Amino acid sequence: MNWSALAAGLLGLAVALGAFGAHGLRERLDPYSMSVYEKAVFYHFVHALGLLIVSLLPRLGLLSQSAAAWVSTLLCAGIVIFSGSLYALATSGLRMLGAITPLGGLCFIAAWFLLAWMLLRGAQAG
Repeated sequence: MNWSALAAGLLGLAVALGAFGAHGLRERLDPYSMSVYEKAVFYHFVHALGLLIVSLLPRLGLLSQSAAAWVSTLLCAGIVIFSGSLYALATSGLRMLGAITPLGGLCFIAAWFLLAWMLLRGAQAG
């Protein structure tokens, strides 16, 4: 998997969805739904940027390809589940979609703790 290319695509998508929200949905969503949508865009963007950084760590010799793939997979899952459920919640109004959002949050948390552990383990080995 080319994680750098995927990250770049996800970053572009985050900008496009943010612009769509700001210009296309501002008048259609109530303030609560707009704040949910904005939160989805923020987490999408931040974690896609994190994915880009993680994808470069093996090239710098700071992380193995395998470790980067695990972290990247969790970040992608988090974007899809966390931000995806919030996008759907904001635009559909179906509150039950919020029930799966924490699973995406857990993916984000797991990704960052796994990255920290792998980097510490690598520092101890070196």
